[in-house]
Amino acid sequence: MSKNLTTREEDYSKWYNELVVKADLAENSGVKGCMVIKPYGYAIWEKMQAELDRMFKETGHQNAYFPLFVPKSMFEAEEKNAEGFAKECAIVTHYRLKNDPDKPGKLMVDPNAKLEEELIVRPTSEAIIWSTYKKWIQSHRDLPLLINQWANVVRWEMRTRLFLRTAEFLWQEGHTAHATRSEAIEESEKMMNVYADFAENFMGIPVIKGLKTETERFAGAEETYCIEALMQDGKALQAGTSHFLGQNFAKAFDVKFANHEGKLEHVWGTSWGVSTRLMGALVMTHSDDNGLVLPPNLAPIQVVIVPIYKSDEEFAAVSEAAQTLVSQFRKLRVSVKFDDRTTQKPGFKFAEWELKGVPVRIAIGPKDLENGTFEVARRDTLTKEVVQKDGIVTYVNDLLETIQQSLFNKALDYRNSHITKVENFDEFKDVLENKGGFISAHWDGTPETEEKIKEMTKATIRCIALDRVAESGVCVLTGKPSEGRVLFAKAY
Repeated sequence: MSKNLTTREEDYSKWYNELVVKADLAENSGVKGCMVIKPYGYAIWEKMQAELDRMFKETGHQNAYFPLFVPKSMFEAEEKNAEGFAKECAIVTHYRLKNDPDKPGKLMVDPNAKLEEELIVRPTSEAIIWSTYKKWIQSHRDLPLLINQWANVVRWEMRTRLFLRTAEFLWQEGHTAHATRSEAIEESEKMMNVYADFAENFMGIPVIKGLKTETERFAGAEETYCIEALMQDGKALQAGTSHFLGQNFAKAFDVKFANHEGKLEHVWGTSWGVSTRLMGALVMTHSDDNGLVLPPNLAPIQVVIVPIYKSDEEFAAVSEAAQTLVSQFRKLRVSVKFDDRTTQKPGFKFAEWELKGVPVRIAIGPKDLENGTFEVARRDTLTKEVVQKDGIVTYVNDLLETIQQSLFNKALDYRNSHITKVENFDEFKDVLENKGGFISAHWDGTPETEEKIKEMTKATIRCIALDRVAESGVCVLTGKPSEGRVLFAKAY
C-alpha cells in the first residue's frame, strides 16, 4: 500500500489534510464546509465520547437533548451571546418548498410558507436551554441542575478544515445552574480539570490550564477557563473551554429560585464543551510522516495480527494460533483484529495498519510457530521485537501502557521545550517566526495592546496560566507595567 504522504517538514497543513483523508478518518462532503466522518474516524470519536460521558456522569451530570432550532427572539435575549455568534448563524426563514412552474423538475421556496418567526440553527444552546430551565427551576431543592447534551451545532465558517473548523461539527455541551456564585465557579473549574484529565490520560496530550482574556472569553461569560495544547508545528490549539456565566443568562431568561428563606434569587450558571476538534488535536500531536500514531487508550484497534503464509495448510495453522491470541486479548479487554484477508499481501497490510496508527502489530508465520515466538512491532517507534509465545499477551498488554505513557512524555518534552520567555518585542517576533510554540511574555493587561500584537504578528494570548507566578515586569510592546506573564502563540 503506497501512502505517499507529504511530509510535515514540506507542508504541515497539507500533510494533515492528506493524512485525515488517506487514513479514512473523514472527507469533505457534498455540502460545502461540512464533513463526512468515516467509520474509522467515528470509531475514535466514539471512544472519546464514551470516556468523557463516563467522566461527566461520575461528576453527577445527566444527559438530555434540546432542539436544533432556536427562535430568533429567544436567541437575542442574552445580548452579548447573540452578538458574539451573529456572523456565524444559519437561519431558517421558510418551512416549505414547491415545484418551480418555470423550471420543470426544480424546486423553489414557497413564498406563502414564510415562518412567523425566523429560526436560528443552533451555534450553541444556551438560549434554548436557559429558556427551558425557567420551567424546571423554582426552588433551591431543584439545584444544582447538572445537564449535558451530545449534539451537532452549526457555525457558518468561511475557511474550513476537516475536524479543526467545519460549518457543522459534533460536540458535547454542559449547562448547569447553581444556588451560589462559588458553586458555579467550582463547577467551571471542575469541568476544566475533567477535560485536562481526559486530554492527558486518554489523548496523551499535555495541556496548560488557564483563563482567557476578556477579549477571548466566550460571549456572555464572566470568565472562561480553558485547556491549551501545542501541536507539532508550534501552533496552539484550544482543546476545551469551561465558562462561568455568572447570572447573565439567568437574568436574560428570568430563571429564579426560592432560597432557604423563601426569597427569590437568580441562579448562577456555567457552560462547557469539547468538540470533534479534538480529533484534529489527536492527529496533529502524535502522528508522523508514515501516518497516524494513536494512543492505545483511544485506538479503535489496539492490536492487529497479520498472518504470513504460502499454502492453505500454513494459513490454517497460523489462523489457529491467531484466534487463540484474539481470545486471550479480548479477555483482557484489549481490542484486537485478526487481518485474515486473502486478497492482500502482508506488506500491504503492514502499510495499511501503520497508516491507520494501530499501536501494536503482531506477525505470525510458520517459522514463528516452529520457534514458539512472534514478531511484535510498535507503531510509535517503528521498532520490532521477537517475543516468546507463552508470555506475549501479558507483554503486549504492558506494552500498550508503555506506548501510552511514551506518547504523552514525547509530547510533553516538545511542549516544554517550546515555552520561551522573552523580554522585548524583537525577541517576541524572532521566537514566533523561527521557533514557534508558546511565548511567555509580559502584557500590560489592556485589550488595545492585545489587539495590536494580534494585528502585527497574528499571535493571540492563549491563556493566563492558572499556575503562573506573580512577577512584576513591563509589557513587551508598550513598556507599561505588567503583573505577570501570559502565553502567546499562533493558533488554529
